[in-house]
Amino acid sequence: MERPEWNVMVATCPSRTSLARIANKWTAMIVMALDPGRLRFGEIREAVGGISGKVLSETLRQLERDGVVSRTAYDQMPPRVEYELTPLGRSLHQPMAALAAWAQDHIEEVQLSRNAFDEREDERLVG
Repeated sequence: MERPEWNVMVATCPSRTSLARIANKWTAMIVMALDPGRLRFGEIREAVGGISGKVLSETLRQLERDGVVSRTAYDQMPPRVEYELTPLGRSLHQPMAALAAWAQDHIEEVQLSRNAFDEREDERLVG
């Protein structure tokens, strides 16, 4: 059977949902946080500043469903659950790290552009 040609630019292409998931800011940060290895929920939450427990839980569940993250629950008291990147998830780390590096390297330019845009908008609205 011939492999279909996927194209994220086509509205009905299932690869579009994958792109939407990995383009999510929390996904990128979770993937980067898990790169060194297994972490517990609280450790991920601590590593990813600003994420709520609810959003972290939902995002981890979606990433597990997509095969990017694996969840291991240990039968002990108190219960212990750890998350780690799957091989598929590890393949995402390099592109995510490159995006993070770009964001850090260019934030001054982005901020200058935002400020200039906002000033133009303010002048347009006032005058």
